[in-house]
Amino acid sequence: MRLLYLGDVVGRSGRDVVIERLPEIRARLVPDFIVLNGENAAHGFGITPRICDDFFAAGVDVVTLGNHTWDQREIVAYIDGEPRLLRPTNYPAGTPGRGAGVFAAPRGRKVAVVQVMGRLFMDPLDCPFAALERELARVRLGPGGVDAVVLDIHAEASSEKMALAQVADGRVSLAVGSHSHIPTADGQVLPGGTAYQTDAGMCGDYDSVIGMKKDAAIFKFVRKIPGERLSPAEGPGTLCAVLVDTDDRTGLAVRVAPLRLGGRLAEIWP
Repeated sequence: MRLLYLGDVVGRSGRDVVIERLPEIRARLVPDFIVLNGENAAHGFGITPRICDDFFAAGVDVVTLGNHTWDQREIVAYIDGEPRLLRPTNYPAGTPGRGAGVFAAPRGRKVAVVQVMGRLFMDPLDCPFAALERELARVRLGPGGVDAVVLDIHAEASSEKMALAQVADGRVSLAVGSHSHIPTADGQVLPGGTAYQTDAGMCGDYDSVIGMKKDAAIFKFVRKIPGERLSPAEGPGTLCAVLVDTDDRTGLAVRVAPLRLGGRLAEIWP
């Protein structure tokens, strides 16, 4: 099976490059299942139902979120009725929505998607390690279970992302980091057969400070006083993603490679 994970979509530049390039990607790479992190898609803060529906219409199978899940008020009512939209599973019990699901893929196959959010330098949610164990106990990768498992690790610290991936090694097809908005160069298949990359990078304008307009971001660092609200940079976007091929028998990874298209970063096709 071929899996495609698209990193955090930031603002209109990110949305535009994803919608524009997905037809070409689908024709050229023929992914069986596409996961996209959309937590910054609505002007940098959260996602709206309309934007989410646009991603689904473009061929995305599942949209994950993160620490900006609730920034757009209308998503609270929408998320309960849309199983393809996932927020971190380690939010407290009773939080709207869900953090994992099993979804249909071509030729009768099934893909599980799980998202956890780290706690280092982020909101103090429930333990992501315990939440991950709970979700992985519900799905089994390989014969008699699901055909693939995608784990989105939404976290600030690379150490926490790597630790969660090592815990999941051999039980998920792909463990990939989101939130940092910078693509890392450590794509690899872990010893147990799980594809891993610390951060997929963002889909957005890289002439920025992690997707936000430079001047306002720099002002906050330099002056340490409230200033203009951060807003997404509006130049041409780069699409950053991770492509994984799995063994049809085991569901484990046999190949992981970056995909980068458009904007300022060097183009890379797997």
